[in-house]
Amino acid sequence: MPPANAFQLKIQTRNPVVAKPFLKWVGGKRRVLPEIFKDMPEHFNHYYEPFVGGGALFFHLRSQGVLLDDYITISDVNLRLIRTYKAVRDDVEGLIERLEAYKARHSKEFYYALRDIDIDRKRSDVDVAAWMIYLNKTGFNGLYRVNKKNKFNTPFGRYKNPNICDTSNLRACNKALQNVEIKHAYFDHMRKNVKAKDFVYFDPPYVPVSVTSNFTAYTNGGFGSLEQAVLRDLAMELKNKNVYVTLSNSEHPLVRELYKGFNVRAIQVGRAINSKSSARGKVGEVIIS
Repeated sequence: MPPANAFQLKIQTRNPVVAKPFLKWVGGKRRVLPEIFKDMPEHFNHYYEPFVGGGALFFHLRSQGVLLDDYITISDVNLRLIRTYKAVRDDVEGLIERLEAYKARHSKEFYYALRDIDIDRKRSDVDVAAWMIYLNKTGFNGLYRVNKKNKFNTPFGRYKNPNICDTSNLRACNKALQNVEIKHAYFDHMRKNVKAKDFVYFDPPYVPVSVTSNFTAYTNGGFGSLEQAVLRDLAMELKNKNVYVTLSNSEHPLVRELYKGFNVRAIQVGRAINSKSSARGKVGEVIIS
């Protein structure tokens, strides 16, 4: 068992390594971390984040010394994303070398040539991670978007000087990811292992606030109303086992209806990533616990 008080948010328990998300990610939580903290327990055991995405909460807590080695599990159903995390953890220097080579070749023509390769066929984790990070840093507005065939289809972004290889942050992320379990799994994978006083943070694909806002897909399987209901049922099951649970979602009547009986708190969030510039202002979200 971890030592008592090891996860108290106000106390550093290890030498901090300041790491921040190495990917841009729709719905990233860097701007709302103080709001999430309001609904987090001060003490908890194992940390689970099943929709890790850009990992803003994980990296912040890890950098502050809140999370201890071997008591952290991050996961996602997006296999390319998970392979990218594993490459950052297991071979960051090889990844940096590859990204520096891509940086030297950066152009619109190179972007589309790299985008079109079959990245899933007989490729190493470093291959996938370099592909993922380069396209993320140079594609339009940092969108990760795939079609029903799982083909990445974000167009080229017109950046003057994209930060293709942030060497210092990649190395910081490498340190933060040591002794962290990284899993390619559906969001309920922890059901058999999670225990009372563990903490699970769910940040799923949001219920779209309008038909047009549902412009992107992070996996070719999608995340619809059925999955939202299954997630709600899992959250209630975990809470009934005295597991600490916090969720994020959009401020939408469906979300309010789904989470009757939970504590639902509305917040306003600035969004910088959207397919339309007019949709990048303040949006309504809720934090559920």
